[in-house]
Amino acid sequence: MNSPNFLSAPSRRKDQETDCADCKVPVESKMFLTRTEYDRGVNTFSPEGRLFQVEYAIEAIKLGSTAIGIKTKEGVVLAVEKRITSPLLEPSSVEKIMEIDEHIGCAMSGLIADARTLVEHARVETQNHRFSYGEPMTVESTTQALCDLALRFGEGDEESMSRPFGVSLLIAGHDENGPSLYYTDPSGTFWQCNAKAIGSGSEGADSSLQEQYNKDITLQEAETIALSILKQVMEEKVTPNNVDIAKVAPTYHLYSPSEVEAVISRL
Repeated sequence: MNSPNFLSAPSRRKDQETDCADCKVPVESKMFLTRTEYDRGVNTFSPEGRLFQVEYAIEAIKLGSTAIGIKTKEGVVLAVEKRITSPLLEPSSVEKIMEIDEHIGCAMSGLIADARTLVEHARVETQNHRFSYGEPMTVESTTQALCDLALRFGEGDEESMSRPFGVSLLIAGHDENGPSLYYTDPSGTFWQCNAKAIGSGSEGADSSLQEQYNKDITLQEAETIALSILKQVMEEKVTPNNVDIAKVAPTYHLYSPSEVEAVISRL
């Protein structure tokens, strides 16, 4: 009797093949195709415990314009790069900083349409709170309500059409606890920060913030620091047309072009 040859490849049985689009596809290939569903499903964890769609949304933000937030004892400063892709584009129509309530504003990086959806939701929440309780909503509660919406992707009848929001926000506010700055990402997570940068230049901007930030800086110094760091990471000259600045101290205020020019002159 011949001994079995353990080195020879086993023969494939017919029941190990399956029909797929009128062709024979091995079982191994079918398993591989099934695993790609983890990339498409927003509510399905991969075997490694990852949500790929959320990770892809976070990566998309790294392609967005750079935004910087700095908290001081007087208030919070937000500065954002505006990418004007054509001389035919009206700079004032590019909104990268929006007001949520009279004491809260936010800067964004990523898909602006997604940011508008989140901001509109936050505006409704703050107005409902003010109407119901006769007081302004705290910055943390507003951020929490906004992140709750960010976690609702994949719900409802249009589950296959939904996706995570492709935007990160820097939420600046001033309430009974004083000035505060929060950072949110597409996973619905938020953190409170003293200073933070998001967008394509965030890595270099965060390094510069760590070197230059201290808790005793004034609001005017924060304006200068934020704009000087933006100047470092931007690929063009800083002008009132390609930069937005706002502050919450204690109410929200978006700087006019002349006010932005005054900050630029201090650089």
